[in-house]
Amino acid sequence: MKTILVTGGAGYIGSHTCVRLLESGYDVIIMDSLANSHSLVMDRLAAITGREPLFVETDLRDTEILNGVFAHIPIDAVIHFCGLKAVGESVARPLDYYEVNVGSTLALCRAMQEHGVRDLVFSSSATVYGAAEEMPIPETAPLGEVTNPYGRTKLMIEQIFSDLHASSPDWNLVMLRYFNPVGAHPCGLIGEDPLDTPNNLFPYITQVAAGRLPELSVYGGDYPTPDGTGVRDYIHVMDLAEGHLRALEHLDAKPGFDVFNLGTGRGCSVLEAVRTFEAVNGVPVPHRITARRPGDVAVCYADAGKARQVLGWEARLGIEDMVRDAWNWQCGNPNGYRGVMVPMDWRKVEMEVEQRR
Repeated sequence: MKTILVTGGAGYIGSHTCVRLLESGYDVIIMDSLANSHSLVMDRLAAITGREPLFVETDLRDTEILNGVFAHIPIDAVIHFCGLKAVGESVARPLDYYEVNVGSTLALCRAMQEHGVRDLVFSSSATVYGAAEEMPIPETAPLGEVTNPYGRTKLMIEQIFSDLHASSPDWNLVMLRYFNPVGAHPCGLIGEDPLDTPNNLFPYITQVAAGRLPELSVYGGDYPTPDGTGVRDYIHVMDLAEGHLRALEHLDAKPGFDVFNLGTGRGCSVLEAVRTFEAVNGVPVPHRITARRPGDVAVCYADAGKARQVLGWEARLGIEDMVRDAWNWQCGNPNGYRGVMVPMDWRKVEMEVEQRR
């Protein structure tokens, strides 16, 4: 079975993808600086899958360690998640985003080139489309009018990979443009764990519902949408993880360079998400409309038809599953990986894991 290097594999999307890789028989190496993640993830991955990934704690820009991994371990392909990821934070700290996101990618590419590894799946973003006029957004939509530094780093990295393939067609590369990942593994052992006040909607909702934060700030109530709040394509993180397995298979079946949207193809407003969370979980979410957030757009949802036709992938889980699993993670891990755990119902965990096998 193949060995997959997962950069940023201890993070939110990376950890859920590692679950599916391990369950599918892949050997997994995780490289992560733990700047916005936690080493406890490794124990949780082993508990869920019965298999342990190899973990290397490092910044990808440490080229000595990076090249050492490639030199000593036969790696077949890379899934590249590593990077800073908050839109609002990127507006305030643009240099950090360019240095970390682009710099780590360049270091990775040089190591792959030196050691003859040419297959890679990249964690891109729908932010590369900017304020798109066409909805749903197809992969052919214009790029370049990106509204924030985070999105610009993703677009730059996509261009780096495109140029690599153009210079040397033996590079096999898939760009996965995510829309809005939410939820958690249904067993509740892994989930989204922001370090400070959440930048993303769902951990903000769950922390307000749990009483950790007083109220949810809804950024913008005057957008040209049915209820005035931003509309996004929320996709369950487990559906997203499955998309990465299909992308790896695609690299074998059809080598080259390709781009896919991963989303549900349906828009959901912030207030719709809040109301669904309250209805499904029976927990109120106090909220207040505030000013728009710099870098945000009014509406963004995917045309996911290409992934369905070419990869054989489509989102299976709905918004009800997303809010249920997000709340389950929050209840079992009230302070994330860093806090004192509520005693885990291991029988429930075993049942959930067994159902997914």
